Amino acid sequence: MKIIKRSGMEVAFDLNKIMTAVEKANNSVVEEERLTQEQIDRISQNVEEQCNCVNRALNVEEIQDLVEDQIMSEGAYAVARNYITYRYKRALVRKANSTDKQILSLLECNNEEVKQENSNKNPTVNSVQRDYIAGEVSKDITRRFLLPEDIVDAHEQGVIHFHDSDYFAQHMHNCCLINLEDMLQNGTVISETMIDKPKSFSTACNIATQGIAQIASSQYGGQSISLAHLAPFVQVSREKFRRMVREELTASGICATDDQINEIAEQRVKEEINRGVQMIQYQVITLMTTNGQAPFITVFMYIDEVPEGQTREDLVAIIEEMLHQRIKGVKNEKGVYITPAFPKLIYVLEEDNIHEDSKYYYLTKLAAQCTAKRMVPDYISEKIMKQLKDGNCYPCMGCRSFLTVYHDEQEKPKFYGRFNQGVVTLNLVDIACSSGKDMDRFWQLMDERLDLCYRALMCRHNRLKGTPSDVAPILWQYGALSRLKKGEKIDKLLYNGYSTISLGYAGLCECTRYMMGVSHTEADGTAFALAVMKRLNDACAAWRKETSIDFSLYGTPLESTTYKFAKCLQKRFGKIEGVTDKNYITNSYHVHVTEPINAFEKLRFEAQFQALSPGGAISYVEVPNMNNNLEAVLSVMKYIYDNIMYAELNTKSDYCQICGYDGEITIVNDEDGKLVWECPNCKNRDQDKMNVARRTCGYIGTQFWNQGRTQEIRERVLHL
Repeated sequence: MKIIKRSGMEVAFDLNKIMTAVEKANNSVVEEERLTQEQIDRISQNVEEQCNCVNRALNVEEIQDLVEDQIMSEGAYAVARNYITYRYKRALVRKANSTDKQILSLLECNNEEVKQENSNKNPTVNSVQRDYIAGEVSKDITRRFLLPEDIVDAHEQGVIHFHDSDYFAQHMHNCCLINLEDMLQNGTVISETMIDKPKSFSTACNIATQGIAQIASSQYGGQSISLAHLAPFVQVSREKFRRMVREELTASGICATDDQINEIAEQRVKEEINRGVQMIQYQVITLMTTNGQAPFITVFMYIDEVPEGQTREDLVAIIEEMLHQRIKGVKNEKGVYITPAFPKLIYVLEEDNIHEDSKYYYLTKLAAQCTAKRMVPDYISEKIMKQLKDGNCYPCMGCRSFLTVYHDEQEKPKFYGRFNQGVVTLNLVDIACSSGKDMDRFWQLMDERLDLCYRALMCRHNRLKGTPSDVAPILWQYGALSRLKKGEKIDKLLYNGYSTISLGYAGLCECTRYMMGVSHTEADGTAFALAVMKRLNDACAAWRKETSIDFSLYGTPLESTTYKFAKCLQKRFGKIEGVTDKNYITNSYHVHVTEPINAFEKLRFEAQFQALSPGGAISYVEVPNMNNNLEAVLSVMKYIYDNIMYAELNTKSDYCQICGYDGEITIVNDEDGKLVWECPNCKNRDQDKMNVARRTCGYIGTQFWNQGRTQEIRERVLHL
C-alpha cells in the first residue's frame, strides 16, 4: 500500500509512523488521560484497514484525519486535542513557505501527483519542470493573495474547482479560435519579425504552425484553426507553378499547351499540399511551447465554410491529405507508426458528405477509416449545430468549449479571433450529498454554490481587466485575436459577447442518483437532471444580464480533477454506493461509464443535455477495434448527423516497445493494489516502454493518468 506525502512523492505506507505520532500525542497529556498500548495498537490497525479499503493512495492529510477520528472514538479527547494542535502548528510552519518541498520533488522527478496531472506533459523534461515550478509559485500566490479565502477553501475542499490556478497570477486567458485568415491575408508579427502574406500554400502552413506555437505560449488553454483559412493559398501556389512550368518548358525549347502546363502544375500542387499538411502535423507535434508540451491545437475541417468552386475543391484536397497522413500516424522512437495526441481533428458532417450519393461521401468514408485507426476526427453535425447556434456552424476551442454566437459591427456572425476568459466548475455531487436528500435544502445549496462560482468567475474576469495588449502582441496586436494598439487595454473584448466565461459543472449522473435513487437515464432521474441544467442556465442568463459578460454553461472535461473531487467526496461523506464509491466522478452530463447502453441510445439521450450546455459539450461512444467494421462507424456518424451536435468514437491505439504488441494494453492491479498498465503479451509494465493513447476529456492523452481517471478508463463499457 502506498501513501502520497505533502510534497507529492508516493511512498510505502508505514504503520510505525502512525503509532509514533499517536504515542507522542499520548505522552503529552497527564497519565490518567492517556491511551493504553492496546488502544494505540487498535487505532493504528483500524487506520491501516481503512486505508486498504479505499483502493487508492491516500495523502498524509487524509490519513491524519483518520487518526483523529480513531483517537476520538476511543474517548481520548485530551490526546486528540494535542494531536490536532500539533497538526495545526505544523500547518502554520508549512504555510509560511508552502512551495519549497513541492518544487524540490518536481526537480527530483518523484512528485507522483504531478506525474499524473496532465496526460500530455512529461514531468521529467526540463521545460515541463520549469512550467510546473512556475505553476507552484502561481498557485501559492493565488491562494495567499489573489483569491478570497472562502473561494480558496471551497476549491481545496472540492466544492468547486478554480481551474488553472497555476497560470492565474499572470494575465492570461483560457482558449481561443485563431483568426488565421487575418494573420495570413493581412500579415502578422512573430517574435518582432514582420511576416508578410505568404506566397505559397506550404509557406502559409509554416507561418500557421509558428503562430500556433507563439499563441500556445501566450495562453493556457487550447486553440483552433480552420483549414478553410489555408485553402486560398493553394491557388497562390497553383498560379506560381503554372508560371514556373511555362518558363521551364520554354527554356527547354518545349512547346506545350495550356492543358499540358496545367496538368504538370497540378501534380506540383498535389505535392505542395502533401508538404504543407505534413508540416502542420509534424511541426505541431515537435514544437515545444513554454509550458513544456506540444501546442494543444484543434484543426477544423468544414467543406461548406468556403463557397463552391476552386477554393472548395482545394479545401477538400487539404482535408483528404490531412486524413491520409493521420491514418498513417507518426513514428515513435522505435520507428513504429503510432497515434499522436495532436493536432486534434474535427470533421463536419453535412449534406454534401453524409449520404452515399453525396459528392464528398468518399471523404466521409476516409474519416471513418481514420477514426477506426487513430481515434480522430471528432464529428460536428452541421444540421444540429445550426439548430442550436442560430443557423451557424463553427469549431469549438480545445476539447469542447464553444463560443456563443456574436455579431460584429456589420451584423455578421464572428467566431475567429474570439476567446474564453476562464472556467470555474461546480461539483454537483457535493451539493447533493450536503443536502442529505432534502430537496428544498438541495436547491438552497445550489443557489449558495452558484453565488460562490459567480464570485470566483468574476475574479477571473477582473484579473484580465486592465491587461495591456503588450503582454501577448501576437494575440492582441497582430491579428490572432485582435489588432489593438500598443499599450491599449483588452477590456472591450471582455464584454458584450465578444468573449465568453464558463460556469462548469460535473457529476450530474451521481448527483441525480443520490437525490432520486435512480440513474439520470430513467424518467424521474432525467426530469431532475434537466431541472438542474435549467437552474445552471438561468444563473448564467441572470449574470449575463447584470454584467454584460457572456457567462455560458460548460460541461467540464475533468482530467485530474475527477480524482480530486472523488477523494474530497469520500473524505466528507464516506462511500455511498453508486455516488461516491468510485475514485472518479462522471464528466458533465455523461451517462456513467459502467452503465450498459447502446451507442445510438446514448447519443440520443445525451443530445438533450448538449442543447442545455451551450458553452461546451461533447458526447462519445466507446467502441472496440473497428478497423474491419467501417460500416458500423459510418452508421454511428450518420446517426450523429441527424441527432446530436458534437460527438466522437473512442477506440484504442497502443504499442508495446518491448515485444511489438499493437493490441490493447490493459490495466491491472499491482501487488500494492495500484492500477498499472500492462502489455498482455509480454507483461511489460514500464510506462516509458509503451505507447498508450486514450481519449479522456474530449482529447487524446498519451502520458498516462492518475488513479481515478485510470479506474474510469478500465471500467468503461462498450456501447457498440
